Amino acid sequence: MKIGIDLGGTNVRMGIVADGKIVDKLAESCKADAAEEVVVNQLKAMIRRLLNPSVESIGIGVPSVVDVEKGIVYDVANIPSWKKVHLKDLLEAEFKVPVAVNNDCNCFALGEYHFGAGAGSKNIVCLALGTGVGAGIIINGKLYVGNNAGAGEIGCIPYLNADYEFYCGSRFFAEKHALTGKEAYERVRTGDMQALSLWQEAGAHIGNLLKVALFAYDPEMIILGGSISNAYAYFVDAMRESLKTFPYSETVERLKIRVSQKEDIALLGAAMLI
Repeated sequence: MKIGIDLGGTNVRMGIVADGKIVDKLAESCKADAAEEVVVNQLKAMIRRLLNPSVESIGIGVPSVVDVEKGIVYDVANIPSWKKVHLKDLLEAEFKVPVAVNNDCNCFALGEYHFGAGAGSKNIVCLALGTGVGAGIIINGKLYVGNNAGAGEIGCIPYLNADYEFYCGSRFFAEKHALTGKEAYERVRTGDMQALSLWQEAGAHIGNLLKVALFAYDPEMIILGGSISNAYAYFVDAMRESLKTFPYSETVERLKIRVSQKEDIALLGAAMLI
């Protein structure tokens, strides 16, 4: 048995994973605005509630740059007090089992590769479209993280007058159109044509982001996750229209695009870090 943890600025979710299935799970709102040790202690307290003698290891995904070898996280998104946290050392000292720490999008990719839409594929890119935009990358069946677990930060690439994260995540709706992504989704589901136009505009930008992934990694499959992907049906046509301008048409024709179907896929992936 292993414990997989998905730590975010909004929620902390963790579960015991056995044979690719979650057999026990906890979730709490993260005390993200508190001091560093308060969030660490919250994490420890939740792990204690799950831990049993059969747990062999702990894997944790964090939205930050990570020194994977040392298990140090830096400047964690939406947890301001976590500037430099020796998370691996802290948890191993407390629980006496091996601990692995990685970026949350990398855990998303591992989960999809082992248990989700990417099972059976060798080269996949998993794009997390939410408040931010990140990616996890599997190359030849292995997770590729780069030197600082930041290899998938393609959302930070400059695009138009901002970057891809601005145009392909929830900020596109909040800062450009003064409504949340959730509100835009709820409106389009009622048949609101103005909301549909916004999703089509977003889809064109997402299509351009997919072209970046194709240029950089040439995957056989791209898997979309995150809250924005819930509206896939409303932006897919515009996204595919944007993909038509990719210079290598055969690449686009062979590309498989999927939407993540498992809510706890990043948690499952975190459990696979060891």
